[in-house]
Amino acid sequence: MKLRTLGLTVLGAMGLSALSACKKDEAAPAAAPATPAAVKAAPLPADTPLPQEEPPAQAAAPQGGGIIRGAIAFKGTPPKPAPIDPGTDPNCDGMDLVEQSVHVRDGKLANVLVRIQGNVPGQPTTPPSSMVVVDQNRCTYQPRVQGAVAGQPLVLMNSDSTLHNVRGIAAGKQLFNVTQPPLKTKEARPPHDSDIIRLKCDIHPWMTAWVVVSPHPYFATSGEDGAFTIQGVPPGTYTLEAWHESLGTKTAQVTVTEGQEAQTSFEFVAAKGK
Repeated sequence: MKLRTLGLTVLGAMGLSALSACKKDEAAPAAAPATPAAVKAAPLPADTPLPQEEPPAQAAAPQGGGIIRGAIAFKGTPPKPAPIDPGTDPNCDGMDLVEQSVHVRDGKLANVLVRIQGNVPGQPTTPPSSMVVVDQNRCTYQPRVQGAVAGQPLVLMNSDSTLHNVRGIAAGKQLFNVTQPPLKTKEARPPHDSDIIRLKCDIHPWMTAWVVVSPHPYFATSGEDGAFTIQGVPPGTYTLEAWHESLGTKTAQVTVTEGQEAQTSFEFVAAKGK
């Protein structure tokens, strides 16, 4: 009996000690995390690629159909770019100091919007959810020329630390005039029946950009190499239009076959006396 009593006494004492230790553990504050300065990362091997930033989201190319691929050539001597005086605004430092409406390199013409004229059978019935973005960077609109689907959101960014405004004009009529405080983003919604929208800044009058609106997504803008690609075009014969802000419009017939690539090209000619 005494041994049993002694055993219970010992077990009770051990239980109290364990309970006391648990309470102390619960009350003890968590250890402070190591500061970044105390952690040294191991150097990467020489052949390890550096992480890349995620590219901006873009509208997915239509599925199926065929491809229209081509290039824009320029014949003759390009007009001499007009100089631009940016004034004393330090936010304009680093901008191009010449007008770039006719941008020619190695006989190829950039900033030509190529699109199928009119409606396309089987075209999407709703505009893409992706946004058409125009950035104001170093007192320049970027990009200068791009396409949009009617009803697609138009987002106006101001990456400069200075005030801008974006005035949208189509067929001589003002569509919107948006004030752009420094480092702010705003949205403009041009009418669905807009066609070619010119963007201007009244504060920096040399700033110009164009958004060409179509009822479908079958368009592309030529790059500095003059090349363009339109994907996912439903089979059929179309009139393809190549539009330039100062050189006018060219057209060509093109027939698209399912799963095939159709080739076409355009040539713009320098105006006489220039």
